[in-house]
Order: sequence, then structure tokens, then C-alpha cells
Amino acid sequence: MIYLLFGYFAIVSIVAGVCTIALRNPVHCGLSLLVLLLHVAGLFVLLNAEFLFAVQIIVYAGAILVLYLFVLMLLNLKSEEQYLHRTYPYVIFAGVAILGELLIVILQTPYGGAKGEATPEVVLTVGQSHAVGITMFSDYLLLFEIVGVFLLGAIIGAVVLAKTPKPTDQPKTDLPI
Repeated sequence: MIYLLFGYFAIVSIVAGVCTIALRNPVHCGLSLLVLLLHVAGLFVLLNAEFLFAVQIIVYAGAILVLYLFVLMLLNLKSEEQYLHRTYPYVIFAGVAILGELLIVILQTPYGGAKGEATPEVVLTVGQSHAVGITMFSDYLLLFEIVGVFLLGAIIGAVVLAKTPKPTDQPKTDLPI
């Protein structure tokens, strides 16, 4: 049964990921992203990672997808047909070359399989979420705060870019002619 569930979650995740980048309508892309995130959460359940399952549902499928939909509403995208240009083969060649370079770097990395400090016995005694929380707020507190500042800057930038100028925002000149 586990193999059937894994096959289902894996196939639907791959199809939803392809649909996320291949569909033309941004709302349909958002819905297929939601399907992808929910099925990845199902894979976490199969791996007995309940904390990651909860984080996947709450943070990614909840908060990040809502931010994505807000950006879609702010941008006021119009559907325009895009045509293939003569540069299309060059773009595919560059993408395949970059993917090949990434695979070479991943296969030759010396950092694969680094072990963590917590043993399975420690994680079982204190719980998964407690172990992750202690590590995140002790060793990685500065990085956690920096990410918060970056997200705040992104929200402020989105609001500034989405603001439409009003006709009263034009500079007034009271010079006699």
C-alpha cells in the first residue's frame, strides 16, 4: 500500500509541477501549485515527518500561496498570447546546459550525507517539533530574523510597485505664463 501511495503522490506532484509552469492562466498555475504542495505534504506523511507535513500545509499551502494570489491581484495581469520566437532553440540549449552544470556540481559535492547532531533517541524523547524549534531559535536565530526583514522589504516593495499614480499626484506649477 505504501508503494501505491508513493506512486500516486509522486506522479501527481510531477504533473502538478509541470502544470504550474506550463499553464498560461495565472490562477490555474496557482491552483496547480496548491495541488503540488498538498501532494508533497502527503510524501512527508509517508516519510513519518509529521512536523514537515504540518509546516508544508500551514506555511507553504496556506501563507505562501495566499501571498502569490495577492501578487496576482495586484499585478492585474492581462492574458496576451505569446508567440515562439527565433531565440527559442537557444533558450532550450542554455537551459539544458545550466541543468547539466547543476547536475555535475551536485554529483561532485563533498558535502553529501552530512550527519546531524541529534541522535534518533534524542529526537524521540523531546519530539520532532521541539528539536527543530530549539535548533532554529538557537543556532539559526540571526538567519531567521534576516529572512523576516527580507520578507518585510518584499511586501513594502510590492505595495509601492502596485500603487497607481493618481491624477492629483502630478506636480503643480503656479508660474504665470
